[in-house]
Formats: sequence, C-alpha cells, structure tokens
Amino acid sequence: MRYFFKTFYSIVNVIIIILLLIIHFVIKDCNYEMSLLFYAFPLPIIITIVLLLSICLSKKMRKINIVVALLLLMVWLGRSFQINSSEDTKETDIEVVLWNAGHHLTLEDAFSVNKSIPDVLVLVEYDGKEIHDIKKKYPHYSFHELQREIAIFSKEKINIINESALKVSSTVIHFETYGVNFYATDLPASIDVPRDWGIDLIESSIKSNKNAVLLGDFNVPYESILLDTIKESFNHALTEKGNGFRETWFWNLPILSLDHIWVSKDLELVKAEKINTWKSDHSMVKVFIRN
Repeated sequence: MRYFFKTFYSIVNVIIIILLLIIHFVIKDCNYEMSLLFYAFPLPIIITIVLLLSICLSKKMRKINIVVALLLLMVWLGRSFQINSSEDTKETDIEVVLWNAGHHLTLEDAFSVNKSIPDVLVLVEYDGKEIHDIKKKYPHYSFHELQREIAIFSKEKINIINESALKVSSTVIHFETYGVNFYATDLPASIDVPRDWGIDLIESSIKSNKNAVLLGDFNVPYESILLDTIKESFNHALTEKGNGFRETWFWNLPILSLDHIWVSKDLELVKAEKINTWKSDHSMVKVFIRN
C-alpha cells in the first residue's frame, strides 16, 4: 500500500508540473479562463511549488524535481533579471515616475520615495484627499486628477487630450506635456473582469506609435500575450534600461511585473530604475527620456 501511494504521488507530481509548465509557457492568457491560472502561477510560484512537491517524493524523484526547479530558476533569472548600461542623464532629460499609491499614499509620499520632485508623475489608486493642499503648496506646477483615482503631476503645463474609461474601471488618460504624448492607465485587478478589455481600451486610445509613452498599472505581466502588439512599437523601460528584477509586485518580492512604462521606439530611453519601498505593495518605476 505504501508503494502504491508513493507511485500515485509521483504520478500526480509529474502531472501537476507538466500542467503548470504548459499553462505558463504555452497557453498563457489566450482566453479568460486560462488567464486566471496564468496570472496565479508566475514562474517564481511554480518553482516554489516544484520544490514543495519534492518533500514527499522518493530520493530519485526528489532529485528530478530539484533539477527541474533549477532549470526554471535559470529561465526566470535569464529573462527577468536585467543587466543594462545607461547613459548619464542631462538636465534636459524628462524624468518620469509611475507609482501605485495603494489608495492611501500621497504625492508627497511619492516625492519622498523618489527623493526628488520628478518632471512628470503619474499616481494610480490615488484617493486625492490632499490634492487641494498640494496645489496650493506647488502653485507653479500642473495637476490633473481623474475621478477614477489617477493623478497626474507635471512641472510643465498639462494638456488633457482625451479620457477613456469603461464601466469596469479600466481608464486611459491621453495627455501631453514636455512635447510628449502620455497615456496613463489603470486596469482593474478583479478576477471577474477580462484583462483584454483594458488592453483593447489602451490600444484604441493610442493615436500614434511615435513620440509616446504608455504608463500605468496594467495588472498584466510582461510575459502576457496581450502585450504583443504594444511590444512591436514600444520599448519596455525596465527591460531595455533597468537593472535587477523586472517584477514590480508584491511587497518588494519579484513575483509579477504589473507596473509598466513603455516608451515609443523613436524616443531615446536614457535610464530606467525600479525603486523598492515598503510604503506600497507596488514598486515605483522611474525613467529618463531624451526627446
């Protein structure tokens, strides 16, 4: 009986690993049902599951699981851990910062975490309680707050070109400042709202793939097939110029890359940085753009 259970557990172990690998590397988020599994099992989680499954396996099978885990670790590090060179920034470069404020953090918190006031700042999940006080404190700067918890700050004038939103809370704000077109977005994290609705809204809002920056909490990881069209015309900031892990969530652990800054390929991306902080479960993302 003991041999039967060991054999059965070994078979279940193999089936689980194969299914997880197929979901992550092959099926991905090709439809709504599969997307729930794809987002729930990023590669770091799969590696952890493979190692946990090995605890109750025989020595031979345990070695196989450990080898599989090591191979997956190498794949994850190879595609997620970035080592890039960056140029020295100039005073004329545009410093752009993105951060998920978690419904309770402020613009002043963002300035503090960034250790300076950036040229352009986009906060998502921002409750706006301080907005009137902050406008008085910085009367020479520009602010825009959307009712759907997106705040935009710029040292130059902000020209709001268009605001698009869905009833399910997907939002895209097209604004212009520093001569660059920005598209700020916040897509819902709810499991009952298909992510492709929000991505479709972003793509339909983009007027040109030139002189443009897309930024926001996409709630879609970099590996998603939903981002394939965006990847054709835009460079992912942390992939092209970042250093360290690309993932921006969860609480400084490199689990998922949900917060993105995409820069059109005609703009020069000088530098990109992920700033970890315990103030939010999302890391801050900062880039310098040379127009």
